[in-house]
Amino acid sequence: MKEFNTIRTRANRLDSPDKATGEAIYVDDISKPGMLFGALLQSPHAHAKVLSIDTTEAKKLPGVKAVLTSKDVGTIPYGVSPARYDETVFVTDKVRYVGDEIAAVAATSLDIALKAVELIRVEYEILPAVFTVEDAIKEDAPQIHEKYKGNLTAEVHQEFGDVEKGLKESDIIKTTTVKNKRQDGAFLEMQGCIAEFDRRGNLTLTSGTQTPHYVQRTVAMVLGMDIGKVRVKKPYLGAGFGIKAAANPMELACCFLAKETNKPVKMNYTREQVFMFCRARHQFTHTITTGAKKDGTLVALKHECTLDGGAYSSFGIATVYYAGSLLAGPYKLPNMSYEGFRVYNNKPACGAQRGHGAVIARAAFEQQLDMIAEELGIDPMELRIKNMMSRGDTTCNDLNMSSFGMSECIDAVREGSDWDRKKGNMPIGKGIGMACGFFVSGAGFPIYRSDTYHGTVMIKLTEDGGTALVYTASAEIGQGSDTAFAMIAAEALGVPLSAIRLASGDTDMGVDLGAYSSRQTLMTGHATKDAAEHVKSQVLAVLAEKLDTPVEDMDIKNGFIEFKNQTLDFSELRTTYIKEHRGWIDNPDSEKLTFNEASRIAYLEKGTIVGTGKYKPVFLGGKYKGAAVGTSPAYGCSAQVAEVTVDMGTGQVIIDNVTDAHDCGKAINMTSVEGQMEGSVSMGMGEAMHEEVIFDDKGNVLNNDLAEYKLVTAMDMPKVKSIVVESDEPNGPFGAKEVGEGAIMPTIPAILNAVYDAAGVRIYELPLTPERVYTAIQEYKERKGAA
Repeated sequence: MKEFNTIRTRANRLDSPDKATGEAIYVDDISKPGMLFGALLQSPHAHAKVLSIDTTEAKKLPGVKAVLTSKDVGTIPYGVSPARYDETVFVTDKVRYVGDEIAAVAATSLDIALKAVELIRVEYEILPAVFTVEDAIKEDAPQIHEKYKGNLTAEVHQEFGDVEKGLKESDIIKTTTVKNKRQDGAFLEMQGCIAEFDRRGNLTLTSGTQTPHYVQRTVAMVLGMDIGKVRVKKPYLGAGFGIKAAANPMELACCFLAKETNKPVKMNYTREQVFMFCRARHQFTHTITTGAKKDGTLVALKHECTLDGGAYSSFGIATVYYAGSLLAGPYKLPNMSYEGFRVYNNKPACGAQRGHGAVIARAAFEQQLDMIAEELGIDPMELRIKNMMSRGDTTCNDLNMSSFGMSECIDAVREGSDWDRKKGNMPIGKGIGMACGFFVSGAGFPIYRSDTYHGTVMIKLTEDGGTALVYTASAEIGQGSDTAFAMIAAEALGVPLSAIRLASGDTDMGVDLGAYSSRQTLMTGHATKDAAEHVKSQVLAVLAEKLDTPVEDMDIKNGFIEFKNQTLDFSELRTTYIKEHRGWIDNPDSEKLTFNEASRIAYLEKGTIVGTGKYKPVFLGGKYKGAAVGTSPAYGCSAQVAEVTVDMGTGQVIIDNVTDAHDCGKAINMTSVEGQMEGSVSMGMGEAMHEEVIFDDKGNVLNNDLAEYKLVTAMDMPKVKSIVVESDEPNGPFGAKEVGEGAIMPTIPAILNAVYDAAGVRIYELPLTPERVYTAIQEYKERKGAA
């Protein structure tokens, strides 16, 4: 008898038919009677005082229904973390980047709204601007925010163990500095929203967001409304990757315009505005020093990092902590120190993106592990296995590995890539490299200080029996979470997946913190399982009374009631059910009592059967400053092998094959797990090979479209062999944990290590443009020739 009936299978996604046929409704597909269209006035300057704003001519334009500035909407500060609420809907005193919001217009057409924006007259006094970390931290640098001196959003100073002592005791020490470039999320659907007030003063905001709950709270706070009067609905969403994980100024402006006009208002970002808003991957500079013994045992890690943060904080406080905390694993590391600085400047704000805060730090560290292995004459995989943590281990900064299949992942990619045969035996220009990584399965604490549940779910049985309606405020953003929760509900309730109907993405359905930090499978999945078990217990309790048999002697499997006593007579219950369905052609005639019959009988006895589920983790982590960031009820882990070809004459790098193993605890939908793994490889490749947001010397984005901002396409993707490893996470529903972000961690360093194997050069700055690689090869040849 198999262990599971629904999970660990390859279920068709619930959203596939709508998406495949074009019937999926996104924000921009929605229209409302009398709907107005909104547009934003955004700053053309990177840093300037706003001396005056004249909206007279804009208001005169026929079709214009409202023009709003900070004088109209107020100056309540907001942001992501309450510790750094440094944004207002519209600027008050000065603009801080090209794109900073100054005013908004609502009109009867988008063309009229855009024309009205052009008619708003703003008088500026241009101020000196800074665009790099180096310039922003100079003593005489202009201050982006007067409240935060030295242009520091946040700084982190942590030490665990005795790093200096550890380095002195090390036989080999490596120090390198690695830099990446700022990225854009490059999702297909640009942010959009529709705000509408009803006659009772209730607000509904339909928005393409990853986090309806957080947007609801921010909107209520900024508009001065009770949270219960604000409803946020997420329709189909064309991806987010972290950029859509907080309220944006367009959503807030849209709500104010709807309130002012008492009409529905729609607003959308253009692709240019997506780049101006940003909130994607920071530019990091990591300097890492690693010490090890002659036998390869890791002893100490010293880590310094600066983050190019842009004009506002966004997720920056969490980012600067994540950049350090997640290097404490997956290896046993007794001594670790971290100095992190997140710096303001006059570019768009950076935020969270897939693998939040940890991707480039991992790339730097995993390169160093290969360097240490090479100098000591140890196979890179063996060095990692020697230092690998195990289930039950705790890192030096108090992160507990409740399940941990990392060694199994390494074994899987070793065999899957034919590593032992290829490593050290490939011709010049061909290379193979590997790396590991791990990531959280949901943040241990909400963004704001609260004892709130991280997820609640309600399941209602239809009164005629046979169908379970699952209601969750979670966010399906293309990752397959709706299907996963339906599968969890079916498995826990004991019914086929076809018996489940699911609705999500609506704050009226409960509380869910949203799709970020790879949290939903574990956290919302737990709440879903809890709700299904609550429903199941109610149905079985009625049967126990009706059939005079103990509840523990019954179960629900595959849509049928299973009895330990196989001779139990349930004919009276069936007769009752069939009498209520005279004329129906599908009345049950099976030898087993069906779930349809049982749930109908339960309804007749108790009324509507509703089950509720909830989840929040126990207290996690240590008690030092910043201990909350990096905590999680579980950690997913990955190993990858990349094979590359490097053209030694041009520096062109081609990725030939990737072998990827990920420990997801237990796969809910096997196909979706593999899809997330392959998507992570694609995004990691993009950051390694192509992606870079480029600015001019005035702070304007130069490549603000998907023609000039280079992405990995299907034509670029190598063959990816995805290997699912299951370690059975005790804190996860049915043993499941994350796969959405952890799988990106090894991609970049595996490629970098493969390039070294192919060409003999270490690259410490991304992306791997042909020019950068070619220059490194030529410098290597010159050094080799001189030697």
